[in-house]
Amino acid sequence: MSDRILVATRKGLFTFERKGPAAKPWTITHTDFFGDNVSMVLHDARHGHIHAALDHGHFGVKMHRADEATRVWEELPAPAYPPKPEGLEENDMWGRPLPWSTVRIWALETGGSDEPWTLWCGTIPGGLFKSDDSGATWRIVESLWHHPDRPKWMGGGADLPGLHAIEVDPRNSAIVRVGVSTGGMWQTEDGGASCRVRGKGLRAEYTPPEQAHDPISQDVHALAQCAGEPDRLWIQHHNGIFHSEDGGETWREIEDVGVSTFGFAVKVHPKDGKTAWFVPAIKDEKRVPEGGRFVVTRTQDGGRTFETLSRGLPAEHAYDLVYRHALDIDGTGRRLAMGSTTGGVWVSEDGGESWIEAAGRLPPVYCVRFMAS
Repeated sequence: MSDRILVATRKGLFTFERKGPAAKPWTITHTDFFGDNVSMVLHDARHGHIHAALDHGHFGVKMHRADEATRVWEELPAPAYPPKPEGLEENDMWGRPLPWSTVRIWALETGGSDEPWTLWCGTIPGGLFKSDDSGATWRIVESLWHHPDRPKWMGGGADLPGLHAIEVDPRNSAIVRVGVSTGGMWQTEDGGASCRVRGKGLRAEYTPPEQAHDPISQDVHALAQCAGEPDRLWIQHHNGIFHSEDGGETWREIEDVGVSTFGFAVKVHPKDGKTAWFVPAIKDEKRVPEGGRFVVTRTQDGGRTFETLSRGLPAEHAYDLVYRHALDIDGTGRRLAMGSTTGGVWVSEDGGESWIEAAGRLPPVYCVRFMAS
């Protein structure tokens, strides 16, 4: 099991280590970027690098990389968009000009095993970027950015469209699947040379009926792929939970999940693609736990049945929302960690059956990542 966790928050990056007594085994051992908005973090075990994305608001996005042993940070270039063609007009869902510039880093993932220096990055307003030198330089995936259907992306809670989920197929690193905020699930099978939208079976209840099954109308909140069974994928959608058994070509909606089908986070067991975890909220208009009771739901049979897991979590007056990157699972499939918008961090050692509070007064949590050994 992994004994280290990175937690990116509104006011800093915190490292937790498992070294305390049994009653409270997790403790904060490092604090980086104290007071700064860390929107995304990634541990690259291949080189011992930690990558952090900072959102400085008026001063823009900054990328940093450090060796995990020294924690000496160096600033690296942020992904940059190509120049906007003269005369081109693109507007967001509110009618405002759509920027061709990096507003926020919303996803960071490593490449496949045959690409030891490759990183993938997703941004707001919807760019997919690739680096072949561990983040020293970036290039935009032009086949997606210049796709004729990209202007149909709508965005959602962040207003602008955002590319927030990246899954690299472990069998073939040229196959990469991405999720877009009200833009659907897209896939490249040639390392980015071409892209196509997928999602037969996904359903959007917030659109006119004739558009409900349009793959580009789908608001993919989170996308998770099983490393051991890569054809099994899960989507936490804006209005439901969906499961695929054919690599994302077709999807089955799962309706009877008990608490709620609304949420942002999903993680799948690294070896058993039928087992997945979710953190439900009431609905879009009420982004808080049902009845003020904070729970995790789990299926172990591909969505046929769900369990509600709550031991060790707040049972009343809880207003915690877990963002799409704030739930993680380690390589064993037994240890999970999550952080909430109210600054709580919890860890489970037994697949979600019970939880230990690691911290209760952090800033709002944006991303939680186990550090692989």
